[in-house]
This record gives sequence, C-alpha cells and structure tokens, in this order.
Amino acid sequence: MVAHAEDAWFRRFHASPEAGARLVCLPHAGGSASFYFPVSRALAPEVEVLAVQYPGRQDRRHEPFVTTIEAMADEVARLLRDKTDKPLALFGHSMGAMVAYEVARRLEDGGVPVDTLFVSGRRAPSRQRVESVHTRTDEGVLEELRRLSGTEMDLLGDEDVVRMILPVVRNDYRAVEIYRHAPGRLLDAPVVAFTGTDDPVASVDEVGSWAGHTAAGFELVTLQGGHFFLTRHQDVILRYLGDRLVDKGRVHV
Repeated sequence: MVAHAEDAWFRRFHASPEAGARLVCLPHAGGSASFYFPVSRALAPEVEVLAVQYPGRQDRRHEPFVTTIEAMADEVARLLRDKTDKPLALFGHSMGAMVAYEVARRLEDGGVPVDTLFVSGRRAPSRQRVESVHTRTDEGVLEELRRLSGTEMDLLGDEDVVRMILPVVRNDYRAVEIYRHAPGRLLDAPVVAFTGTDDPVASVDEVGSWAGHTAAGFELVTLQGGHFFLTRHQDVILRYLGDRLVDKGRVHV
C-alpha cells in the first residue's frame, strides 16, 4: 500500500541508485511533477530527484484533489519518513514552497533531519496577504495566470486545455489562500530563498522574512524577473542545489 502511494506521489525521471543526496521538489499552483524534469536531468546521478505529483493532474487527473496545504504536507511527509538512507533536501516554488516548509516541519518533529529547505517565489509563511483568486470567475483566474506568466500563453487559447487546468488551478489557489501559518519552533534546517526582483506576489522583503523561520543559516538569492524568474535563471539555481547537495560542489551545471 505504501509502495503504491509512493509511486503515485513521486516521479523519478532519472535513475540515481548511487546518489549521495535526495532532493524532493514540490510544484507551484497548477503545476505538475514534469516541471522539475530539467532539475533531475541536471543533478542525476549524483543527486536523486523526486518530483512530487499532486492528485488531480496529468496521470492523476481522475483522483480527487487534496484541498489544503497541510493535507498535502501530511502525505508527502508520511512517505518520506523512512527515507533516511541519505541526506534529504526539499525544494518548492510558490505554493510548493509552502508545502515544502510544512513537510520540513513534520519531518523534523518526527526526528527526521532535513539537510536544506530551498524555497522560491514565495513570501515567508509569517507574511500574510489577503487574496481571493480562487473565488474569481474563470476569466478572472486566467487573468491571474497571465499576470504571473506561469502557463504558456498559447495553451490558454485552447478551450479543452483551459477546461482541464482551471479546476486544478482553482483548487490550488484556494489551498494557498486559506492557509494560515501556525507558529511553532524554528526549523533546524538552513533555508535558501530565491526571489525575483519584480515578483508581484512576493516582494524581496517578504521573501527575506524566511530568515525568521530557521534556527540555522539563511541565504537570500535575488534574481532579475517576475514570479517565474527561475525559468530564466535555471543555471544559477541548479548550481546552488548542486553545490549544497554534492560534496564540494562536484555537480557542474
């Protein structure tokens, strides 16, 4: 039963049986595991990359959505608790950063160490904004997607594709917008936070507040661009991941 659940939730795009570290990547709202294929390709086989596939999309499109950040984190953390054979790190962009943070909290509370928490394009959990994208009309949700440029614009002109992705996006936005940070102990894991200089939903100051969520080291990496700045600066981010997760930065990207 657990093996089946693991196969459903995690994608291994490249076999890495001798990897010295494991990186679990969590997608943004409306995103899927395939977003992290380039990360797996760049870091394998030195780092085993597990890309999370949330229910309700791609090959899991017929499964019911998970409707809260906490429930997503519960499931991912449960499947990771026995993976203590190598250092474990987490990477999440936007919604994925929130899920990754909550996964890290659950793992550490259960005695499973997290090597590093990498967060991208998301303000710190303690920095709350009032948002209600999930309550908008379909066109209103599409306007937000266009504003953030997180979906290829040509796909938004395909009615069948739009009909397919809108329920996923709306569910994920709702999960993000109803999330409220529950104060607790600081993470033992260091945090590396990436942010775009012109991100409309996460200012540099808001992202910098991740420093207040860890008792270990914190690093803020500011890069030019909007919410999906990471697609423009993939090489920089991959270098950070490689240098942190492979001995003496043996991964060169």
